[in-house]
Amino acid sequence: MSRMMRRSTFVVFPLVLALVLAAQAQAPAPAGPTEYGPAKGALVIAGGALKDGAIYQKFIDLAGGPNANFIIVPTAGGNKLPNGEPRPYKEEAVIAPWVARGLKNVKMLHTHDKKIADTEEFVKDLKLANAVWFDGGRQWNIVDSYAETRTYAEFHKVLERGGVIGGSSAGATIQGDYLVRGAISGAEVMMAPEPDHQKAFCFLRKTAIDQHINTRNRWDDLIPLIRKFPDLLGIGLSEDTAIIVQGDTFEVMGKWKVAVHDNNRLYQPWEKPYYVLSAGDVYNMKTRRIEKLGTGAAPPAPPAKKQEP
Repeated sequence: MSRMMRRSTFVVFPLVLALVLAAQAQAPAPAGPTEYGPAKGALVIAGGALKDGAIYQKFIDLAGGPNANFIIVPTAGGNKLPNGEPRPYKEEAVIAPWVARGLKNVKMLHTHDKKIADTEEFVKDLKLANAVWFDGGRQWNIVDSYAETRTYAEFHKVLERGGVIGGSSAGATIQGDYLVRGAISGAEVMMAPEPDHQKAFCFLRKTAIDQHINTRNRWDDLIPLIRKFPDLLGIGLSEDTAIIVQGDTFEVMGKWKVAVHDNNRLYQPWEKPYYVLSAGDVYNMKTRRIEKLGTGAAPPAPPAKKQEP
């Protein structure tokens, strides 16, 4: 080997090594196990009457932008008409608000029939989706159509490949673990008597999610549910307000407040058994701590845990 070749080798090798190390440093760390949120992907969970364009835009951005593949699920709006006939949905009307937001590839997904929801033909578009949005209505309709089907499995696969799932009102509650207000008899019933309407879709595990808490004065409604199921984290969402979940943390977005029912926290006798977060606050569900305040102030010191009797 000539002196010139040796000199070139000595120069190039450190350069290549430096480039490799730099690429490794910039590469995202492998997703670790999570306890509450998805290991990959994100969730947008809104409390109903959603008008805040920034929340919709966040959902679109998390999906990869307006050219990504979007699926809109209107099923919470009802599966059957009063006469028992299947409720019809027109795709053009369902996707129109999303087309107006600039989406290029958006389709509706709906059926009232679990047998159809369990077919490969029905899920073919869902398999290509980067994002799924659940419209509002009554959350038990979503369960009746998709629980324990291929469609349910494909919803979870959207997250597994790094996509985003969002929804407002019923589309928020369906994302939790326990199905709040799942009773057919009425939305005022917090814990459904029918067993098949007690389980949500577990995109956000170990949680019970309520909505419309400000306009419908539902601030305290999760209290008896969390007493009965103390291992759950209760999340009450105001209207036009959302949490953006990535891993085990979420950030509050929108106009109003989020109530967190944390049974591990020590409350004073005069306090309600929940505390309230505001826009910009970042909360870690695993550690049950506020990591950042939207106001820029330092988070409060973590409260003492409840003492075992």
